[in-house]
Order: sequence, then structure tokens, then C-alpha cells
Amino acid sequence: MPNMQQNKTPIAEQEPKVRARNFEEVSLGYTAEEAINEANRCLNCKNKPCVSGCPVGVRIPEFIAKVKDGDFEGAYDIITSTNGLPAVCGRVCPQENQCEGKCVRGIKGEPVGIGRLERFCADYMKDKEIKLTKAEPNGIKVAVIGSGPSGLTCAADLAKLGYSVTVFEAFHTAGGVLMYGIPEFRLPKATVQHEVSNLKALGVEIKTDMVIGKILSIDEIMEMGYKAVFVGTGAGLPNFMGIKGEGLIGVFSANEYLTRINLMKAYLDDYDTPIRRYKSVAVVGGGNVAMDAARCAMRLGAEHVYVIYRRSEAEMPARREEVHHAKEEGIEFVYLTNPSEIIGDESGAVSGIKCCKMELCEPDSGGRRSVKEIPDSEFVIPIDACIMAIGTSPNPLIRTTTPGVEANKRGCLIVDENMLTTKEGVYAGGDAVTGAATVILAMGAGKTAAKAIDEYLQNKD
Repeated sequence: MPNMQQNKTPIAEQEPKVRARNFEEVSLGYTAEEAINEANRCLNCKNKPCVSGCPVGVRIPEFIAKVKDGDFEGAYDIITSTNGLPAVCGRVCPQENQCEGKCVRGIKGEPVGIGRLERFCADYMKDKEIKLTKAEPNGIKVAVIGSGPSGLTCAADLAKLGYSVTVFEAFHTAGGVLMYGIPEFRLPKATVQHEVSNLKALGVEIKTDMVIGKILSIDEIMEMGYKAVFVGTGAGLPNFMGIKGEGLIGVFSANEYLTRINLMKAYLDDYDTPIRRYKSVAVVGGGNVAMDAARCAMRLGAEHVYVIYRRSEAEMPARREEVHHAKEEGIEFVYLTNPSEIIGDESGAVSGIKCCKMELCEPDSGGRRSVKEIPDSEFVIPIDACIMAIGTSPNPLIRTTTPGVEANKRGCLIVDENMLTTKEGVYAGGDAVTGAATVILAMGAGKTAAKAIDEYLQNKD
């Protein structure tokens, strides 16, 4: 029977005061009964507006119809026909701005919990044997640089077409930003590695500790017999404000802070990765990375964690769900405020952050409201650590070691609509092209590139 309730079926979560001091997953996921109940809210619209909002084209009404019938394995098969990382997307995709943002049920009430259902199907299949059909090898080698969401997606799609794919990963573990950037309580690392193992089962080879541009250049890779290369190296170069005091002890980029915690497991007592447990932490920024850093600091034992953002909450780019969870966990938000200096003590360690109040100006042509400083509004927040989460840029290593590959003034690789760079046979996608964006948009770029690489190589042969 159709379920006409206006709100989504509730999902179980850890209590805020409990989860604020552990790294276990916040959301506990749907039970089978809850998933079926939520699936019955889907109207199975004829024109499928939700699909148009998905960058990887998941056949949403079709998989939800299977969930309604209790055929969770069939639903999973439909999802994975276009999406190789369903357990990841179900957890971290901004569904509210994409598939769920187009859902007709959202006109009068809440949209169908598409992300929750996708996660349920992936988790249901986690311990079950997954039928993977290997393509007949075509003998053509393709290299993928970077094992983040764009690289993994491109590699999977090419492997399914019969290509011999090798992924070159700079870190010691595959997964890219999924491993180093997103905390365990939002995206368990075992979940990421399970998705990577599915990729390996398709025949993809993953070589870790391979910093391309240092160990090998792209030209050398192509000389090794790889007929095309996809660059999915992300945007891992942190930005700083350029204010006084950023060199003090206790100032981190969010990249370093999160990498120590997530990839190098500093939050676990049986790991030797050094990380200090600070008492009062300021996180500068308003995106998802700022939320992740703030919530990690709280879990590492901080008594006070401040998120300092120069605009109001309405302009904050972080997902509403992440802001809501952060507030529940005791994170303090300081809006319309901009740091002007980080203050240090006699030992060179952070002791405070000087800020000034801001006010919003009229929106620009793109609708973005600028801010201006309110005179004589400076004040100091006592802290012993500061985390800068104000964005990242692509690492220049690839573009500076690959003749013929061009970048724009922001350091992002220039590509055409098929993800082809300015060098023949070299494609790129994800954050290396767009700058820091979302997991699902990077995956969409990987799919586009895989299709273009296949067409290029088939026409070439």
C-alpha cells in the first residue's frame, strides 16, 4: 500500500551526548521494515524527476520499487548498474540538493529518503556474495591517477568495458578523500575499503605509494604502454588566510588535521600517529570540511569548539544535516565573524584568535552576498588550537610535470565537455578540474571520462 505520510520514516541515530565523544557512525541506518515503509512513499513518477538530479543517473524509481517488494538484492543490482559506490553515496551525497531536491513528494512535505534507501541496500549486501560479471579483456591498458571517487568510478566503468586498468595512488591506502577527508562517524573506512574490494574483483590493479609527477611522470606512464590516462588527483592543497599568527604551534589546515585522524587513525589508542588533544578549538570556515574538523575536535576531548564563519547561517555551504548534528553535539557557531589575527603565547603556541564582526552586503550577480567589516568590533576568543577549513586547491605536481597539460588561474586542469585535457589521451575530472566539490559530482566526471576514453580508444584502434 502507498505510504502517504508527509515526513520521511525516522532513522535511528546515536544520542548526541554519547556520539560527541566517540567515532562510531552517527546514523544507524534503516531496518528492512523501515526501508520498505519509506520506499512505499515513492510515487513512481512517470517522468522520473529524481533521476535528472543524480549526476551518475541512478535508476531511482526502479530500485525503490524493488525495495517495496522486499527484493533488496535486486535493488542493489539496479543501483550498481550506474553507481559503483552506493554505500558511500548513500551516506555523504548532498541528496537534498540533487535527487531528493527534485522529488515530487518534497512539494508538500519531505522528499523520499532516497539516500537512506541507497545506503540500506548497500549495507544489506555488505556480507553477501555479490555477482560481478567480468568483461572479456580487450588487451588495452588505461592508467588512472588517484583513487578518490572520480578515479574509482572511471576505473570501474572502464574495467566493465574490458580495459586493463591500473590505478596509481599516492597514499598507502586507496580511497582518496573518502579515506583521508571524511571522518569515521560519517563514513566508516571499512565501508570504503569494501567498495574498493569490489573494484579489485573487476580486475582493476591498484598500486599505492605512487606519487605521479615524482616517481613516474604521465609521459613515462604512456611510454609503458598505457593508451590513455585519467587524472583524478583531487584538490588536496590547503588554503590559508594569510593573517598574522598562522605559523604558530597549534594551527592546522583541515587537510592535515583530518588526514592524521582519518587515514592515519590518530583517534585510536593503539596507533602511534601523533595528535594533541586540545581544550578549546576554533575552526574557520562554513563548509562540510569545517563541520568534520569541528566534530572531530569535540570527539578528541575538546571542551569548547567554535565554528567561525564570516557570513550568516543562511549562506553556510555545509549540508543542513551536518550543521544540525554539530549543534546537537555542542559545537558553538560564531556567525558574521572573521578572524584578523591568531594570537600566541611566549612559547609560540596558540592562545587566542582575534576576530571582527561583519555585516552582509547586497547580493552580487550570482546571488552571493559579500561582507564588510564593522569598524571597532574586534574581540578575542581564547583558544589553544585553530583549524583552517577555508577551501583547497589542486596540487600543482601533475600540471608542472606534464608538458601539454594546461590549467586555469585557480590551478584547476582545463578540460572539454568530454573531460579531455589539452594533451591528447589525457583526461581529468573531479576536484582536480572543478576545485573542491562533492563526491557525487566527482563520480559523474569519472563516468563521463570513462565513456569518452572508450570512444577515443575504439576510434583510434
